[in-house]
Amino acid sequence: MSDFRYFVLYKPFGVLSQFTREHPSHRVLGDVYDFPKGVYPVGRLDKDSEGLLILTDDKSLNHQLLDPKRGHERVYWAQVEGIPDEQALQQLRTGVIIRINKIDHRTRPAKAQLMAAAPELPERDPPIRFRKNVPERWLQLSLTEGKNRQVRRMCAAVGFPVLRLVRARIEGLKLGDLQPGEVKEMGKKEIYTRLGL
Repeated sequence: MSDFRYFVLYKPFGVLSQFTREHPSHRVLGDVYDFPKGVYPVGRLDKDSEGLLILTDDKSLNHQLLDPKRGHERVYWAQVEGIPDEQALQQLRTGVIIRINKIDHRTRPAKAQLMAAAPELPERDPPIRFRKNVPERWLQLSLTEGKNRQVRRMCAAVGFPVLRLVRARIEGLKLGDLQPGEVKEMGKKEIYTRLGL
């Protein structure tokens, strides 16, 4: 029987993936839910991104999921400015050059496709700034690495800035019907099975 705790959170927009405030105005994970002491996020989502975030006190899970050699699949839904053409999608699929800590990094090949319709998501708070003359589309991107602000940098590199970004899935663990700020606690066996560990 595991004494470790496992939580799945729909991280809302505007919340940092940490418990420490760097500025009094910052919203942090402790503002969203009263997590037990010793529980920390596995990886991060930047302040402007939303979606699936795992929190646990199981350091082994943290290590296995973040080990670059394992290449766990992470699926993102990105609302972008403009309508990406096949050439842009192909660039995302083969890898693009992004700057990480002032060093050029070629991203691993990704799966990239236009979504037939916008995903069913709760309205973002605050909402996306709507511009009548600028078209936008939703992309689904599937990555096996997690560099800082990677999806945003990749989309910008092919000319389509991200307006809204949601992590929808890590391996077989899905956001499902969680709403922003909602938390679900899971058992070790279930979370390890869904993550393919």
